[in-house]
Amino acid sequence: MRDGRDLAGYLLGFVLFVVMVPVIMWLVSGTVEFSVASTAISAVLAVMGLGLSIWSIVYMRQVGRGNPMDAFNHELAPRTSVLMTEGPYSICRNPMLLGVIVYYVGVVVLLGSAKAALVLVAYVMIMAVQVWREEQRLKQDFGRAYAEYCQQTKRLIPFVW
Repeated sequence: MRDGRDLAGYLLGFVLFVVMVPVIMWLVSGTVEFSVASTAISAVLAVMGLGLSIWSIVYMRQVGRGNPMDAFNHELAPRTSVLMTEGPYSICRNPMLLGVIVYYVGVVVLLGSAKAALVLVAYVMIMAVQVWREEQRLKQDFGRAYAEYCQQTKRLIPFVW
């Protein structure tokens, strides 16, 4: 680790995105009854989503030489110094976020709760603002190369958005 900020960034990301949001979903859901089908579907989505997010984080560390913890233009951990366009970043410009959303969809399926789905919607809306702000910074940092990457790669959902 380059410094303690790297480790702090990873730990904060884990607590916020892997633990805290699903706990909030569970708390707002009230009484939950799990079924075998919802548990199986949830497990598949969780593994797929977390797998994509972890691949993105590892790729960011190795290729981008940075850490994903950058909140609303406040550098909480070292930012990437290399524009990433390959690996998971060839799928979409925000594969880590896509993975987290797939994971949260799995949580919503498991909980079977409209209230949990509303937490997911609120999360996506907040993150849409974060993505927009991050893209402004990336345009500054990487200029024409980032603009070309944006033309070739969808923001979040491959082939759609």
